Amino acid sequence: MKGSRSGASASGHRPVVGEITSGELRAIPIRGIGEVTPGDSLGETILAALRRQKHRLARGDILVVTHKIVSKAEAAIVPLAKVRPSAAARRWGHRHELDPRAVELALSEGRRIVRMERGVIIAETRQGFVCANSGVDLSNVDGGTSAVLLPRDPDRSARALRRSLKRKLGLSIPVIIADSFGRPWREGLCEVAIGAAGLRVLRDFRGQRDPYGYRLRVTVEAVADELASMAGLVCGKLARTPACIIRGFPYQPGRGRARDLIRPPARDLFR
Repeated sequence: MKGSRSGASASGHRPVVGEITSGELRAIPIRGIGEVTPGDSLGETILAALRRQKHRLARGDILVVTHKIVSKAEAAIVPLAKVRPSAAARRWGHRHELDPRAVELALSEGRRIVRMERGVIIAETRQGFVCANSGVDLSNVDGGTSAVLLPRDPDRSARALRRSLKRKLGLSIPVIIADSFGRPWREGLCEVAIGAAGLRVLRDFRGQRDPYGYRLRVTVEAVADELASMAGLVCGKLARTPACIIRGFPYQPGRGRARDLIRPPARDLFR
């Protein structure tokens, strides 16, 4: 993806006033991280993998990691054999040919069930996300005998990883924790930011004028989600590559949180 930092765009119009456009962006997969287990230091694990690849983090980089390795390191893993499904979970599982233990986890991890229909559970999680199955996931764990839960506080997890990297490198590297979410009215999954530290997760263009002179009224860009999706393209779903460096993006430093991306009820037309 290429663009101009200054001057006219390809259409002949200048960028929006105040907009910082990117030059070339790179997404560098961090391979060889291996299996993460409870108690592992993600900072040390990621830096060791980078050394084996002969890569290093540099000033201006952004680190994106999948929530799976964060949850595994934080022991947010539940063996299904230890789950005792409720009668409601057994009925739902039997009706839709689902493992009632996974259903029970989805129900218990949600603080509010938004909808249950056609075998799909949409819930608001304890962290405030609205997603399928409360974020409970059996993929890329151990073949289906255990489930991974969302980190209890993904923003706090991102801050901890950022502090760890700063201690070891002396660099302030923004960190994004990503997970795959479905989207209303759209098929397929996209990576979104569920945790963030060290950058503003939103870029607000309201009040600025576009190249034609129109004053923008509602344009707020979900920068952290876009960066998470970019990382998802190189990390893949089956490649055992749970981390990525985004290089070349002119992010805005700040105390942003992924929680800032959650639309509050007062502005949510669907609550």
